[in-house]
Amino acid sequence: MDPVEIAAEGLLLRPWRPDDADAVHQACQDPDIQRWTTVPRPYLREHADTFVAKAAPEAWATGTGAPFAVCDATTGEILGSGGFVSLDRTEGTGEIGYWTAPWARGRGVAAIATRAVARWAFDHLGVRRAALKIETGNHRSLLTALRAGCVIEGIARDGVAPGRDAWVGAILAGDDVPLDLPPYVRRRATVFASPQPTLFATTRSGEIRLRPLEERDIDGVVIGARDPESVRWTTVPHPYEREHAEFFVHEYGPRVWARGTGALFGIGDPEADAYAGVMELRLWERDPAVADVGFVVPPHARGRGYAPAALAAVAAWGFTALYLTRIEWRANVGNTASRRVAEKAGFRFEGTTRAALDHRGERVDAWVAALLATDIGKGDT
Repeated sequence: MDPVEIAAEGLLLRPWRPDDADAVHQACQDPDIQRWTTVPRPYLREHADTFVAKAAPEAWATGTGAPFAVCDATTGEILGSGGFVSLDRTEGTGEIGYWTAPWARGRGVAAIATRAVARWAFDHLGVRRAALKIETGNHRSLLTALRAGCVIEGIARDGVAPGRDAWVGAILAGDDVPLDLPPYVRRRATVFASPQPTLFATTRSGEIRLRPLEERDIDGVVIGARDPESVRWTTVPHPYEREHAEFFVHEYGPRVWARGTGALFGIGDPEADAYAGVMELRLWERDPAVADVGFVVPPHARGRGYAPAALAAVAAWGFTALYLTRIEWRANVGNTASRRVAEKAGFRFEGTTRAALDHRGERVDAWVAALLATDIGKGDT
């Protein structure tokens, strides 16, 4: 396959040359490129020499890839890398990969280059599907893919490496490129690309912290989950073992944040930031403006106002940081303690839904309440 050049919106995509090694070596010292791509670590000058002088030309010569240097069309400066990291012209499929040099970020370089490469492959190579694979947690790359017109189709477990999941999707020849993305998509990419924040709330006992769960919380998680009231009203595993808590703290919570599907907060008490419960906000896949909440408070922390304050703080964060408009609370009918927490946090009771929840293999009725973004600050919340 003969190398080509592509012009697109102020960019020039061209084959790599041996004299590009300096720029590649410099760009690949960037921590984000090393964190989220498959470049060698540490990235040495010899790696750059091999890529531009051997690996890239061989991909073109064998037709197994189409790697481009992404350059400024006016100055010739290298801004990034893009193109097909694999190609199967018999099947009409390929996988696109990209990175943007640190000095060129914020200009939409990767999205423009990805769209241009996909169009070229559709028009000239007979490609029908240009696939993309992005490690979960790399929200800025996910945003680039969406801006390029990629439709995310799901999550591949261990899709990058053992323990490293990946969003997978594709651009098809007939797909429309979005003119723009909804504001909440851009906002959430920024939020979830950063470390999970610590929130604060005031109670009559003092200020509580809402933070990611830590190793020191595991014993408290076990105690709370083994409490008869937790077993009765929630779906925590029963019997609850320490390995359940270890998974919850070390794997489940970080995975939720990395995937951008919500946030799991540990409640730290006012005295020593000791474990006093969990509060989880879960985004709805079917309606991006809506989320729901769940919480568990161990016996020693009940009746101190921690849960209502934590719920109100997490809800306020969801409205402002994630652009939510509605947050729902649901609980088994009869769970009056949970209902009091929700109502103290400003949630308005809306009624009973029949057979709405699966509780340990049985469909049960649920109470439903909600807090709206427009409720905040009205004085009755």
